[in-house]
Amino acid sequence: MHIISLSFDDGFRKSNLRIAEAYERFGLSACFNVLAASEELNPYEQEKWGSPKGGFALWNELQARGHEIMPHGYNHTNKREVPFAQAKDLIARCLAMLTEKLDGFEARRAVFNFPYNQSTPELEAWLPSVVKGFRTRGPMINPLPHVGQVKLGTGGHGPDNCEAHLDSVIAELLSRPSGWLIYNTHGLDEEGWGPIRATYLDQLLERLTQIESVRVRPTARALNEMAR
Repeated sequence: MHIISLSFDDGFRKSNLRIAEAYERFGLSACFNVLAASEELNPYEQEKWGSPKGGFALWNELQARGHEIMPHGYNHTNKREVPFAQAKDLIARCLAMLTEKLDGFEARRAVFNFPYNQSTPELEAWLPSVVKGFRTRGPMINPLPHVGQVKLGTGGHGPDNCEAHLDSVIAELLSRPSGWLIYNTHGLDEEGWGPIRATYLDQLLERLTQIESVRVRPTARALNEMAR
């Protein structure tokens, strides 16, 4: 078995809607990792961040359509660049806000997706007490989901288009007997770091759904369903 999880960060409104539509055409669920404070940004801050972000109305809508909404942080602070207490507080605030505003959210079944894929040993030791797992920098091809698995490796390519890199990593995955690829991307076309084209996403999903060994799954769902 080969599991592929495309992990879309930052919650770009335009891209997330288009990504969701692409996944739905193939009966699949996308994996969106969001910043809890996004909807609190004023228009100037939104523009400074590059593209408009979604908010809980959108995220609840996408979740109701079958997609996965997971925490990426309260904001986009690099957790390696602040003291442990501050980083821990930002994560706790993120989880609390999702618990309050995202329908049915349970931190104990969630995967926390580190901004910049930057964690610390202290945070990695603490997080398993509050979430199911966490995604951070590491080998992109992980063992298949299993009991006790909490640290999930990921990577990506940017700031330019990441399609060639993603294709090469998928080829590496498929050359192995099994494995779980967690690939970190962001938006479509003009949005986000290391984007992919909307046309490429359609073609990729069509190709992957025709490979018998491949399962396209959101990260937390794969971990919760298979690591039992």
